Amino acid sequence: MSSKEDGIIVILSSPSGTGKTTLVKILAEKKNFFISISHTTRKPRSNETNGKDYYFVNQDDFKQMVNDGELLEHAKVFNNYYGTSKTPVIEKLENGRNVIFDIDWQGTEQIKNIGLKYKLITFFLLPPSKQILFDRLSNRDMKDKLIVEERMREFSKDVLHWKNYNYVVINDDLQKCYKQISNLIDSEINKTDSVYDQEMIEKHVKKLII
Repeated sequence: MSSKEDGIIVILSSPSGTGKTTLVKILAEKKNFFISISHTTRKPRSNETNGKDYYFVNQDDFKQMVNDGELLEHAKVFNNYYGTSKTPVIEKLENGRNVIFDIDWQGTEQIKNIGLKYKLITFFLLPPSKQILFDRLSNRDMKDKLIVEERMREFSKDVLHWKNYNYVVINDDLQKCYKQISNLIDSEINKTDSVYDQEMIEKHVKKLII
C-alpha cells in the first residue's frame, strides 16, 4: 500500500488514433500530473519534439536500457520499441507527485504485475465508432493507406484488452471525455461513489468488434 504522501499512477491506454496522447496532456496540465515520457525507437512525427513527446533512441541504446534494468515497462508496437525509464517515475511518486502514463496494454500489464506500492488507476479509451477511428488515422501524419489498414487490423486485437482496465471511456467529445476521466480519478482518490455504466461499455465494445 502507498502512503498518503506518495503520488498515484494513472495509465491511459487505447488503440492507435483514439486520442489518448491529447487527453494525457490535458489531464497533466489541469490536474498537475507529471507525464511519464517514453523512450521509443520509432522516427518522430512532424509535430513531435525529442524530450517532450518521446525520447527518440536507436535500437541498440534501447536494448541496452532493457539489459541494464532501467525500464519500468517496455513493449514492441508496430515494429518499434517503447519503454518507460524507471528512475524519474519513482522519484516523482516518492515526492508525492502523481504520474500519468500514455502506454499500451502490454506496458500496463507489466506495471500491474510488478506490484508497485503506489495506487494505480487504469483507463482504456475507445473511439465512438470504427469509421471515426479510420477517419482520425487517415488525417494523421500517416497518409499511407497501408499504415492505416495496419492500425485498423491491430485495433481489432487491442480492443479485446478493455476488460483488464479499471475503467473504459469513449472519446466522443474531448472535453466530455476529460471530465469523465477526471471525475473517476477524483472518486478513486477520495473513495467516493462514481458514475460508471459498465453495461453501456460492454454494448459499445460489441459494436466495435463486429
